[in-house]
Amino acid sequence: MTALDEQAVNVKTRQKKNATRCIVIAGLSGGSGKSVASVALTAALRRSGHRVVPFKKGPDYIDAGWMTTAAGHPCYNLDPYLMSDATLVESFQQQAVGADYALIEGNRGLYDGVTAEGGFSTADLAVLLDLPVLLVVNCSKTTRTVAALVLGCRELDKRVRIAGVILNQIATPRHERIITESVEKYTGIPVLGIVPRMKTDIFPMRHLGVTPHQEYGQAATDAAVDRLAAIAEEHFDLERIIGLMEQRRFSPMTTGSAGLAEGIEPVRIGVLRDAAFQFYYQENLEALQEGGAELVMINALTAETLPNDLDALYIGGGFPETSARQLADNVSFRDSVRQAADEGLPIYAECGGLIFLGRSIILEG
Repeated sequence: MTALDEQAVNVKTRQKKNATRCIVIAGLSGGSGKSVASVALTAALRRSGHRVVPFKKGPDYIDAGWMTTAAGHPCYNLDPYLMSDATLVESFQQQAVGADYALIEGNRGLYDGVTAEGGFSTADLAVLLDLPVLLVVNCSKTTRTVAALVLGCRELDKRVRIAGVILNQIATPRHERIITESVEKYTGIPVLGIVPRMKTDIFPMRHLGVTPHQEYGQAATDAAVDRLAAIAEEHFDLERIIGLMEQRRFSPMTTGSAGLAEGIEPVRIGVLRDAAFQFYYQENLEALQEGGAELVMINALTAETLPNDLDALYIGGGFPETSARQLADNVSFRDSVRQAADEGLPIYAECGGLIFLGRSIILEG
C-alpha cells in the first residue's frame, strides 16, 4: 500500500468515525411501547459513553422531556405538519451535528396522519429523511398475528424501510420464540429485542400520553431511566440495531443571524419551568436566546417572587391542575406575578400558563 493509499484509508476511517448513526423508532399505535423502547435505547447508548441527540416527531412535549432526560441533551421536535420539508430537514441536520447517534421517536401509529393517505405521518417523516425504522409492537395476548401486522406495515408503503422489530409486553420465553420465528419467517425482518411484561408500568398513561417526568421527581425519574437502560442492555441486540442505523455526516451551517441591532439592549425573559409548566419547544427557547434574550428559569412552585429585573415573562403549558395546591399555597409568588402584570410587564402565556393567570382553577371533587 502506498503512502497515498494509506492516507485515503485514514480519511475514510475518520469519516466513518465522525458519522452519525440515525434511526426512526415507530409503533403500531399510541401506547404500543415506542416511548419505552426509545428512552431505553437512548439511555443505553448514552451509558456506553456516546453522545445521543434525540428527536420527537411532534408536536410533543412529554415524550420529548423523557428523551431529554435519557440523552442528557435537549430533544428537538420534527413536525411535518407545521414545518416545511426544507425546514424540517435543515433542523434535523443542524441539531445532529457532532452526535454519535440521532434517534427519532415517532408518534401514534407508523402510518397515522391527518388524511387517509397518512399525510404528515411518522412514515412520511422517515421517507423524507431517508432513514430506517425500528418498529415496536405490543404483543400482549397475541402471537403469530404479530407477523401479519408487521407484514402489512412492510407492504403498505414500499418506500418505508422497516429494518427491525422490538417486541413489547413479552410474557414468557415461549411467547418470545413463537412471535420471533413468525415475524422473521413471514416478513424477513429481524426481531432485535424485547421489552418484558412488567408488573407496573414505568410510564403510567394519562389523557395526553405518558406522565411528564417532572411530576416524578428527580430521583424517581433517574431510577426509571436507569431501569429502561438496563432493559435495553439485557434484552436488545444493541450491536445489530446500531449496525442497521443509517450513517450520515452533518456539517454545521451558518444561520446568517446578525444578532442584536446597534443600540438595542438585550432583554431578560423569565420562563416558568417546573412540574406545573413544562410544555416548551427547545427550538423556541433557543430562538429567543439567538435573538439576544437571556432566559431566567423560574420554579413557580418554590420561588417566593418573580425576579425584579425581568423585561418579559413566558408561561408555557403544562398541568397546573396537578400542582394546583402548591400553586395556590405559594401566595407571595402569585401576588408578585399579579403586581408585575398590573405594572405593565409583557406576559406571554398559553394553555396551562393562561389558566394560571385566571382567578381560580376549579377541579372536580
